[in-house]
Amino acid sequence: MSSLSLSRLAAALAASGTCLAAVGQSTPPAPAPAASAAPAASATAGTSPSADATRLPMVTVTGNPLRSDELIAPTSVLAGDGLVVGRGATLGDTLSGLPGVSASGFGPNASRPVIRGLDGDRVSVLSNGGSAFDASSLSFDHAVPIDPLVVERLEVLRGPATLAHGGGAVGGVVNAIDNRIPRSPVRGVGGSAELRLGGANGERGGAALVEAGDGRFALHADAYGRETDDLRVPRYTPIEDGTPLAPTDRVRNSASRASGGALGASWTFAGGHLGASVDRYDSRYGVVAEPDVTIRMARERAAVSGEWNRSDGPWRSLRVQASRTRYVHDEIEGSGEVGTRFSNRGDEARIDLEHAQLGPVRGVVGAQWEQSDFAALGEEAFVPGTTTRKASAYAVEELRWSLGTLAAGVRVGRERVASAGDASGETPRFGAPSQRRFSPSSVSLSQRVPLGAGWALEGTLGQHERAPTSFELYADGEHAATGAYERGDPSLGLERARHLELAATWRSGEDRLRAGLYTTRFSRFIALEATGAEVEGTPEYAFRAVRARLSGLEIDGRHALPRLGGWTLALNGKFDLVRGTDRDSGEALPRLPPWRASLGLEAASGPWQLRIGADHAARQDRVPATDVPTPSATLVNLALSRRIAWGAADALWFLRLDNAFDTLATNAVTVRTVRELAPLPGRSLRTGIRLAF
Repeated sequence: MSSLSLSRLAAALAASGTCLAAVGQSTPPAPAPAASAAPAASATAGTSPSADATRLPMVTVTGNPLRSDELIAPTSVLAGDGLVVGRGATLGDTLSGLPGVSASGFGPNASRPVIRGLDGDRVSVLSNGGSAFDASSLSFDHAVPIDPLVVERLEVLRGPATLAHGGGAVGGVVNAIDNRIPRSPVRGVGGSAELRLGGANGERGGAALVEAGDGRFALHADAYGRETDDLRVPRYTPIEDGTPLAPTDRVRNSASRASGGALGASWTFAGGHLGASVDRYDSRYGVVAEPDVTIRMARERAAVSGEWNRSDGPWRSLRVQASRTRYVHDEIEGSGEVGTRFSNRGDEARIDLEHAQLGPVRGVVGAQWEQSDFAALGEEAFVPGTTTRKASAYAVEELRWSLGTLAAGVRVGRERVASAGDASGETPRFGAPSQRRFSPSSVSLSQRVPLGAGWALEGTLGQHERAPTSFELYADGEHAATGAYERGDPSLGLERARHLELAATWRSGEDRLRAGLYTTRFSRFIALEATGAEVEGTPEYAFRAVRARLSGLEIDGRHALPRLGGWTLALNGKFDLVRGTDRDSGEALPRLPPWRASLGLEAASGPWQLRIGADHAARQDRVPATDVPTPSATLVNLALSRRIAWGAADALWFLRLDNAFDTLATNAVTVRTVRELAPLPGRSLRTGIRLAF
């Protein structure tokens, strides 16, 4: 889709008087429960969504191939009012604060979800169940090209269901869902518009969405835009390369601008749909570690999707999906010249077949193929051009029996990673062209045992294999984002992990509780470790396979309080902890969040909803020798929202006060080079309104 066509689309939507929205429906949505009314902030990753936007009752998780409303492994869903009020500027910021979820954070503009201390390719980021095909897992300063403004639902999946999307996602799967390909009939014209102002970065943003149809054919169009200034923070002294700089209350070079849009169409019928969409995402943002460098990013994606359901026969549902993505970003020097260009061309196709129930067993089998062609050219190109091909088959089955519900998943695949070697005319560094082949396989098993009186026990056991990425195999160069000279190892084998999780859950009316323990042991964990040597004055780091262990605890609960006057009250809280150890060296694994605890009071009366919460992140002093401890911090946040009936339309207005006491806080998950330059946002007031018609 061309830039010109999208600019015309944006202009047309703006001319119609609508100012953007991401979560569009043809009819106004019903008010969300008070549980998802407001956001909370996290002292480990900035602004986060509602603390109670997880484990919603009777919710169908679309990323689960069985589309079940009863999930064994812990699954978080953020949608409705909780998503509208809790949107951050990035996917990581929006999800940070959910149980076990933090964010990498390279300043306010590049933030990727981190699940239970695992990041990179150990966490799959999907768009409508398909691969995102970007460069965000390569470097912390590379943003995920998915803007929360145009997402109507976010899911964080764990357990057997993740094997439908990749066997190496030991941490989990993040699925961002929109309605750019309408999957259900649309009658008449509807849409939504959203406007957002304020925040610590002075955000001016909004989105608009329109859908129209006659009950069979449906059209979708959306456009969005966002602009921010340099991030305002509590006054602090930034440190660059060990040298203190002048005190300031702004994070240098952290302003940003993003825009995009999409067109989609589908034919809907009684048994399913068939449709296609095209979209484009453009972004330009500063790199806080380098005061005169900006990143200019663009992604174009075309997708097709189809589904056919039937009530009899050996199979009940057939789903097909394919996409083509073209991604490019330029790192622009202060002179205006492009210093480095990264590009990624990705193609993907998948098919899912849900078979008829076989006694107490129901399930899905599927196959997936994808290819990505990655290239890096310029001064900071520390990886060669590579081509990665993957072909996989999977099955996810569910058994209802006397002891409850048993779910099992298995995935087998073949992968080929090929390096193009040294480009013609460049200084020899990557050697001759070469390739590696891998055959990863993964299996996961979960059991849920009801105990009565609302109690249940849950257990998950899994073994995962992940093929090393192209940069883990072939990197050889200075990486500005980490301040290190990184060397890959072409001889690396499969990363292997075994996972065990046990949890107790309880639910009674609006009250609920989940407490779980987990441990993941890696026999070969691919880690980036210091070698002790230097290359032209830059510390050398190498990718190595080590033994590692991550263990943790997660508690999440909600309790309804007695009514006070006309207000319904509820108390919610959560606690999470993860500890990671390199079992070869005995050191802590790098960039892990400290233990975190949150407590929030929610109140609702008629159209009004209020939330007051406090989020505490402890001091993180379990760090490797190359890092320094991160101080503890407690952030207090407030959110107020009101639903407004506006003729045939429905509006949601909100006001958010984040970090009310302007507390200085840093993100332990951020690399040290950026953590000392970019603390978390200071006190900020943000308001917005979303109109659905």
